[in-house]
Amino acid sequence: MIYIDKLTIDKIINQAKEEFPNECCGFLSGTKSEGIINVKKSYPLTNLDKSSEHFSMDPKEQFNTIKIIRGHDMLFIGNYHSHPYTPSRPSEEDIRLAYDPKIIYGILSLEKEEPVFNLFKINKDGVLKLEYKTI
Repeated sequence: MIYIDKLTIDKIINQAKEEFPNECCGFLSGTKSEGIINVKKSYPLTNLDKSSEHFSMDPKEQFNTIKIIRGHDMLFIGNYHSHPYTPSRPSEEDIRLAYDPKIIYGILSLEKEEPVFNLFKINKDGVLKLEYKTI
């Protein structure tokens, strides 16, 4: 089971709206224990591409953020990005660039009036939408 703090989702939504019409991106951190994942915090990162269709994260910023996550005794759980004009599902590019089958990929859609946030596992076998509960 996956649990996500509501404040974390709200923070991602606010970031996406602030960076609109470009995609926003960032990391997710939290804890894992006996099949339970608790996503506790999001870390906004810079979309170097400044594009509404794709994103690139600054490697130096990624490295520094991982150090911060570890410094808070948390684990890197995955990453997230927004889709300003398309649904909350991985694009062909998202699937092609999914480099780590062990992490979670979050996608926030601003396509409709109400934002939609979904989590996915992406690996060589395909895409699996993950269920989560907001706490």
